[in-house]
Amino acid sequence: MPGIDLHTHTTASDGTATPRELIRLAAEAGLSAVAITDHDTVAGLPEALAAGREYGVTVVGGVELSVFDGQRALHLVGLFVPQSPGELGEALARARHRRHDRNRLILEKLAALDIPLDYDAVLALAGGPGESGGTGEPGGPGVAVGRPHIAAALLNSGRVKSMKEAFERYLGATGLAYVPKDKMSLDRAVSLLAAVGALPVLAHPYLLREKGRSMERLVAGYRERGVAAIEAYYSEHSESQTREYLALARKLDMGVSGGSDFHGEAKPGVLLGRGRGRLFVPESVLVALAARRDGMAGRP
Repeated sequence: MPGIDLHTHTTASDGTATPRELIRLAAEAGLSAVAITDHDTVAGLPEALAAGREYGVTVVGGVELSVFDGQRALHLVGLFVPQSPGELGEALARARHRRHDRNRLILEKLAALDIPLDYDAVLALAGGPGESGGTGEPGGPGVAVGRPHIAAALLNSGRVKSMKEAFERYLGATGLAYVPKDKMSLDRAVSLLAAVGALPVLAHPYLLREKGRSMERLVAGYRERGVAAIEAYYSEHSESQTREYLALARKLDMGVSGGSDFHGEAKPGVLLGRGRGRLFVPESVLVALAARRDGMAGRP
């Protein structure tokens, strides 16, 4: 039975495979459907859709958003995002511009540590999604430039020996050059996604560091605020966590999603559609999510 992958990243944000390359890899892996869920952009979607037609892979439009619920940070994956997402697209463009402001502050901190990096070099590493059109933004049309590109610049400069070291020493939450990201509110993100007919999904719930009744209360609150599904199948979830999130989705009448969070070489060991090797997301997950999306669109 073919599998699917509803959480992937391309060169339009912080992945190392172009949208076309990612779809080719999906076809080679025997996947029937893939969602392109780049951070803060849908720039890779046109190229991916064209490749999907070429390789016979269903491509689902998506995006990943960093949001704040009023007390903690979390990520949402929006599924069924259209190529021209209207007000959501405008919000994504603003988020990408805020990324540039953050990137420059990080580079200032690195310079103070006697690690000068040229921002043009960082932008060059960001590249772009390919021949997918766009607005000519720094780093490529619609490309979300961020810490992974700065980490790659650090690696190229010889100041670190790996991407992992770049984040641990400098760019991660406890790093010497860390600058927090300006996050969209949860309610605003849900509203923008709903306005374009997209389905808001709670991404990698294990990162919330909650379980049992505490987790149930937290996710129930998100459901009341419009989050429609839980990413129960995920590369870093243990079997017991997957079972917990599947049961939680049933109890709260939420949808179930799943994906690898594939980034290519930027996240070694995570395979498209297979995660760390044991991930499998059945086609029925996408069918159920599409039905849920259609049912929500029909509500008054």
